[in-house]
Amino acid sequence: MKIVILERNSVGLDVSMEGIEKLGEATAYPNTTALDVKEKIKDAEIIIANKAPLNEETLKDAHDVKLICEFATGYDNVDLNYCKSRGIKVANIVGYSTDAVAQHTFALCLYVLEKLRHYDDYVKSGTYAAQERFSNFDLPFTELAGKTWGIVGMGNIGKKVAEIAKAFGCKVIFYSASGNSTCTEYERVDFDTLLKESDFLSLHCPLSDKTRGLINLDALKKMKKSAILINVARGPVVNDADLYTALTENLIAGAGLDVTSTEPMKSSNPLSEIMDSGKLIITPHLAWASTEARNRCVSETCKNIEAFLKGENRNIVNL
Repeated sequence: MKIVILERNSVGLDVSMEGIEKLGEATAYPNTTALDVKEKIKDAEIIIANKAPLNEETLKDAHDVKLICEFATGYDNVDLNYCKSRGIKVANIVGYSTDAVAQHTFALCLYVLEKLRHYDDYVKSGTYAAQERFSNFDLPFTELAGKTWGIVGMGNIGKKVAEIAKAFGCKVIFYSASGNSTCTEYERVDFDTLLKESDFLSLHCPLSDKTRGLINLDALKKMKKSAILINVARGPVVNDADLYTALTENLIAGAGLDVTSTEPMKSSNPLSEIMDSGKLIITPHLAWASTEARNRCVSETCKNIEAFLKGENRNIVNL
């Protein structure tokens, strides 16, 4: 099998490709843009991708492709219907980043909630050493315990976040954007109730027609002024311009983002103008990228390919 890895660097150079290389004749490219997909995959039988677009335009001349593997859980870069019409199977990986994303969810929240940038700067500037009193808490912060943690998307990651939030002493509520959730461990509410009651609102849903722009100005106006929004899902779930308005007009207290509407984030994004880290922290889509998760990403992809070679369907999303 001729295997083409379009975005080898997306899992980090510290992660070995040896497992994949044992499964076929593998060619790895550091990165791939929409313009050079066609040329790189023209002889491929198995394509491994992350963000590179795989649709009729890019796949039409790749006559030998039998399997597309995602180095990710999401697969919105692939035209599933076109692939199905061609008999091309598409496999994703699930659960590999659950612990990492849940961990980062709380890292973002606590950074904003406890004003950690302010207090770190306070100490490192020498101000703390120069004062006489033992403590400083000039910017007040609150506890997680006794608050309501709202969740959009009660999949593996959402459930892990709910478990941690409960351990902190939070009441957990959730909204199912798809309407198909089978979760019964936590209270399911409608969207307006979620917005109005949540002290912390974290997003863990896939990007779809139902979730694109879900958090817009209308939604943000319904949230508590003391609320903190966390987005570790997909950037377009939140309208960045509306979030800028909400933060600068103090409609909500703060936000922690690991994703933005475009990636990398454009300098024209209004959120880039907010320098107050007590109000907004943005990380470069790394919530999923712990060392352990990136290694699991590759090993799970190997398992998907091994299953395919045996004639088995493992994590195929377009049957």
